[in-house]
Amino acid sequence: MTSARWEALDPRRPVIVGVGVASQHLDEPGSGLEALDLMLAAARTAGDDTGAPGILRAVQRVAVPHGSWHYSDPGRIIARRIGAAGAQTVLVGTGIPQQTLLNDAHAAIRDGMLDVALIVGGEAARRAAIARRHGVTVVDTLQDGATPDDLQLPTDEIITGIEIDAGVSSPMQPFALIDSALRHAEDRSLDEHRDEIARLWAGFSAVASRFPHAAFPEPRDAAFIREPSASNRPIAFPYNKWHCAQMNVDQAAALLVCSLDAAVRFGVDPDRVVFPLVGLESSSSLPVPKQRDLHRWPAMEVLGRAAEAHLGHALSAIPFVELYSCFPAAVRVQQRALRLPVDGVPTITGGETFAGGPWNNFVLQATAAMVERLRVHRDAKGLVSTVSGIVNKPGLAVYATQPDPAPLLLGDLADQADRATPRVELIAGYRGPARVAAYTVTYEQAEPTKCTIIADTPSGTRCMASCDDAAVARRATREELVGTTVGVDGIRFEV
Repeated sequence: MTSARWEALDPRRPVIVGVGVASQHLDEPGSGLEALDLMLAAARTAGDDTGAPGILRAVQRVAVPHGSWHYSDPGRIIARRIGAAGAQTVLVGTGIPQQTLLNDAHAAIRDGMLDVALIVGGEAARRAAIARRHGVTVVDTLQDGATPDDLQLPTDEIITGIEIDAGVSSPMQPFALIDSALRHAEDRSLDEHRDEIARLWAGFSAVASRFPHAAFPEPRDAAFIREPSASNRPIAFPYNKWHCAQMNVDQAAALLVCSLDAAVRFGVDPDRVVFPLVGLESSSSLPVPKQRDLHRWPAMEVLGRAAEAHLGHALSAIPFVELYSCFPAAVRVQQRALRLPVDGVPTITGGETFAGGPWNNFVLQATAAMVERLRVHRDAKGLVSTVSGIVNKPGLAVYATQPDPAPLLLGDLADQADRATPRVELIAGYRGPARVAAYTVTYEQAEPTKCTIIADTPSGTRCMASCDDAAVARRATREELVGTTVGVDGIRFEV
């Protein structure tokens, strides 16, 4: 498409005109760039990527998803260093979908509030971990008293006190619980289930081996991923280390978004322009144990149906897909919610286990990769999804180099998601029989030591409990517990 053909389009239409990524893979304690410098490098690369000198200086908003770092207003420093000192700064907390940063920028551009925005995030978690391991102190940039112009923090419940009391202490456990419910719903045995998720993740690893920005490109086959080992320790049954997002990476990504009119004015090469066609999210948050159907994600189903209605075709017709992939359950429930092939490999990067899972920034990494892919395959569309919280708040975006006649579909479908999601009351202090709806097992020194369950009571309420009997934990890795009845006594249960 040439800029002359853009004349028929709304000049306020939001477009992505530049993407940049930055990474490092360090082994020397104390060396390398901090997260802020990686973000700045990605931002400058995004500016160069547009082919339009001066566009970075025109940035009016710098939006950053909060990471594991302690900067209070990183957007302010980035704005100054790219020559856009007057830009509004936005810092978005964890628990808010990363897609929200893009959607907010698109809406502001569409509504004439902005012309150019930069969305940038990143981590230097590997650098920090290596330094800690060797007792080396690294001093990152300090910001005293700096505050963003717009600080967005989640206000709703993501994980409950009942879950914490029952021993849910890591994000791996809720996703493993979900996967056990999906296994039971689809009538898979434990071995069939382990085979299935190992095959899926081996497919992701194969993609990562061809992805130039992958942190862990070494191919890992299904047999390796399936079985616990010294280099693949068990984490939360059925997950081992190489089923899980690898967050100790040093990666950053930046996206430059502007109006179509601004792209023309700044002289952006038309071949660099990618059009968002869909940008949907749901800000509604319902903790996992309160969702009646643990094997489904109705909120993502709502987003998928809305996207299909807008596009006029099934999402399964989109050739390039990057599903948020912190754990296999996240991918598996999304495949079913979006009616994608369940035997497919929905990634162009290799996902968060193998491409790398920088905390609270993977969607930006994935979107940058999708933009690069679509610039090569110019007649294709690409889909990027978001998982926020613990299968609480979904996001869904579709992109193309060829714009549809219809305007960009933007929206927060929280109300529709709420109506579509069956709920159940989660209670504390239950005593009596209960039917196991989901479970996982956690380990100490690679030995199963604790089993945690979500269970349904005869009255239709739901409870959570754990069992510290190692024999029960071992049994749960060999025999299906979902569907069986156990005795619950507060936060403990017995088989």
